[in-house]
Amino acid sequence: MTAFRLRHFCFQHLLACLAFAITFVGHTVTADEPTIEQKPPSEVLSLNQLKQRMAQQSSYLGQQANKPLPAAPEPQLQRFQDKVLPALTAACIDCHGPDEQEGNIRIDTLDPDLIHGQDVQWWLEVMAVLGKGEMPPADAAELADEDREQIVNWLSSELQTASAVRRSEQGHSSFRRMTRYEYNHALQDLLGLPFDFASDLPPESRSEDGFQNSSELLHLTQVQLETYRQSAFKALNLAVVKGDRPASNYWGVSMDEAAKTFWDQHNGKLAKAKKDHQADPEKLADEIERLEKSFRQPPNDVHYLQRSSKRVNKAEWQYHGARYAFAPSATLPSVPESFDTVAVLPPYRKLIVELGDQVGERGTLRVRVLASRGVKTDAQPPSLRLEFGWKASNDSRGSSVISDRDHQIDAPAEKPQFYQWDVPISQIHPRNGVRNISKMGDLPTPSEFIRFINSTVARGDIYIHYVEVTAPLYPQWPPQSHQRIFFESKHADDETEYAKAILQRFMSKAWRRPVTAEELERKLSVFHAIRPQCDQFVDAVVEVLATVLSSPHFLFLSQPTETAADDWQLASRLAMFLWCGLPDQRLTDLAAEQKLRDPNVLREEVQRMLADPRAKRFSKHFVRQWLGLQLLDYLKVDRKVHRGISDDLIESMAKEPIAMFEEVLANNHSVLDFLHADYTVANERLARHYGIHTEWGNEFRRIDLSGVSGRGGLLTQAGLLAMNSDGKDSHPLKRGIWLLETILNDPPPPPPPAVPVIDLADPEILKLTLKQRIENHRDQAACRSCHQKIDPWGIALENFDAVGRFRDKIDGKPVDASSELFNGQVLTGAEGLKRFLLSTRQDQFVRSMVYKLSAYGTGRPLTFSDRSEIESITANVRQRGDGLATLIEEIVLSDLFLQSKRSTKHAANSSDNEVQNKSRSSES
Repeated sequence: MTAFRLRHFCFQHLLACLAFAITFVGHTVTADEPTIEQKPPSEVLSLNQLKQRMAQQSSYLGQQANKPLPAAPEPQLQRFQDKVLPALTAACIDCHGPDEQEGNIRIDTLDPDLIHGQDVQWWLEVMAVLGKGEMPPADAAELADEDREQIVNWLSSELQTASAVRRSEQGHSSFRRMTRYEYNHALQDLLGLPFDFASDLPPESRSEDGFQNSSELLHLTQVQLETYRQSAFKALNLAVVKGDRPASNYWGVSMDEAAKTFWDQHNGKLAKAKKDHQADPEKLADEIERLEKSFRQPPNDVHYLQRSSKRVNKAEWQYHGARYAFAPSATLPSVPESFDTVAVLPPYRKLIVELGDQVGERGTLRVRVLASRGVKTDAQPPSLRLEFGWKASNDSRGSSVISDRDHQIDAPAEKPQFYQWDVPISQIHPRNGVRNISKMGDLPTPSEFIRFINSTVARGDIYIHYVEVTAPLYPQWPPQSHQRIFFESKHADDETEYAKAILQRFMSKAWRRPVTAEELERKLSVFHAIRPQCDQFVDAVVEVLATVLSSPHFLFLSQPTETAADDWQLASRLAMFLWCGLPDQRLTDLAAEQKLRDPNVLREEVQRMLADPRAKRFSKHFVRQWLGLQLLDYLKVDRKVHRGISDDLIESMAKEPIAMFEEVLANNHSVLDFLHADYTVANERLARHYGIHTEWGNEFRRIDLSGVSGRGGLLTQAGLLAMNSDGKDSHPLKRGIWLLETILNDPPPPPPPAVPVIDLADPEILKLTLKQRIENHRDQAACRSCHQKIDPWGIALENFDAVGRFRDKIDGKPVDASSELFNGQVLTGAEGLKRFLLSTRQDQFVRSMVYKLSAYGTGRPLTFSDRSEIESITANVRQRGDGLATLIEEIVLSDLFLQSKRSTKHAANSSDNEVQNKSRSSES
């Protein structure tokens, strides 16, 4: 590449990324950040050793936390004139001076006043290209280390000061409505029900950083308010009940009963043979022997086994006429003391138990199955899954998994045990659409069924002895969700006083703060207006509570009005960050006592909240958005090329990054484990995909990778590799762009217009390997600059195919996973890529993690004015060992999270005015 093209690319990259430059574009490396150490051949550090050694050489270790700004900080203009400008002039003036302006930039005219000037975004890019060694280009005069240090140190200091000044003067708004998933979890917390309350709401867009909870996206229109009111009304009606407890239906199905028809058929065949051959005893004996032998031939499918006679028969089922439906009873049947027949489920096979049309609409579906491992099952227990489904006609059917987990069936065949699932009936989708229209026996049939699946990967049968079903089940009446709203009160006989007490408690929880007397009276007046139109007190209260839940006081996260959030707002924002839901009683009590802003208390609360099961919500939603896992949801794998790739495996791939994040968080492991670790968190199915055959079961657990070549960290996880493929082959370009954007927070520029495409109709092109095609494409002038920055990162991962399997050959030829970065650094495979990142990009990655988690935690896009806080948090995290829980703690304790000052009183009050206006609208 010529000097002209490299310089042109650099500043075209700058122009394309101006918006991102304001939000920490690139890797801002200080002059003393480590580079790859040259070790003697005898000393080759392992990746873990390299991770630890280079962490000790971070440029952040010597930094101190941000000090208060002086009353009027001034730019270091004299230092710039004396030290920095001469160095820049010597190295850059030829291409960026009065005679020539590559990229339309003149170094000598940039305003060195970063505090008050308008050229900060340009200086950010200068910092990035100098720090990463992209400038000066390879064929230009070298920049002396001393000069580079002068420039970088001056820029680092000035950028930090300028960022802090602008933050103190401007501030940013995090005023936004809840996301769809936050709304769902908030209602779950409020109503005490684990239901999906947001299924009718549209999905959110994603910010440039990939997050759905960013304030610039989450506004609210009048039409949306009505949608939220309807959604709230539906949710409340799932929580409350009226009248007496509904009667339950009970099914008790033994496999003796289920298979009786087949054993009768066997006996009928024997009886017919005896009748047909009664005059020929020898022929009769032969026929009886033939029949008995056929009765003992097990099919390669789910079947019934009569253990006393060793007879078997395929477990057949047909939908028409509902002939296989079992009738329910009004009382719970007794469990038989013994069973002669069992249903045998080989791996991946399914057993249907048809229930008819009496399952109900609400309450709980309780399924208990008496099961055991098969006699010939391997040492490891198989797993059992539960589905619900129906088939109304040939072209109308549906089914879905309703079990929240797979049960490991570890009971021996001679001592079966009960395994149980409790499923909310209202959350089962899809349901049979004719269940309340057609009659049993008609076509289309209204009948529904449950289906048991042996979901194990290992070879092992499951024996089912007996199935017990109860629906609808209400263990408590009224349910706990009803009692959370309509609690016991001495005012229960006085509708006005009781409604007032209900509203006060509910509004305070929903709005996450004490309500004013005026707000309470306003809602009470709505109750009085509605009550005459409602048959029951419950109906009127539900109508008013729906307005509470469609109010912006519930839907919006409030903006701090001064220089910091008050304790109530802080409790709300903290719960939304770490639980994606509402504050619990502990947070509410601390807010009421005004203790939450105490740093020691806040630190303890972060630790408590991260240890709470609700923190799994945070892990799931942050990781999915950070890594862009939605790409995996839409991946279409070419299963002719990649056989054995099941939906269950893809689901496991999607869970692995989240499970690893939870493991790192729970143990406060270093975030550098995301670059490389000698463990992962996976299940048997995924372990086998990785060539590991020592793990069993569908549950995720920590798995040692110390003896597994090529794996460890996020970069080599199958799901992340697969979603950045085209479903048939690997895709180095997608993988490279994803790594730069997601892992290093250094996105490449967009492609220029009229980029030539690879002509796959050219037979000469088809002869080339994928890497050779990319190199051929990169040789074209219009493509070279961008691809030189992107391709090497993706090519280093070429040992992994389109579904993340490790390979060392492609079409019989050895895989070439070597590549060369823009600065001449050679990457050899995933090992070389990780070694380079751990050696030279640790600071950049930790800063990237701080940036991503801060943007997610604050719920807004970060800008240049946040830079000083990001740098400060990064320094603290690096000095405290890079722990993930430590990182989150530092974010919560930072001014970035605690403060959000507005530039004017009008701006400070605008969010409150918006809430009041929308709130009044929601009540009308």
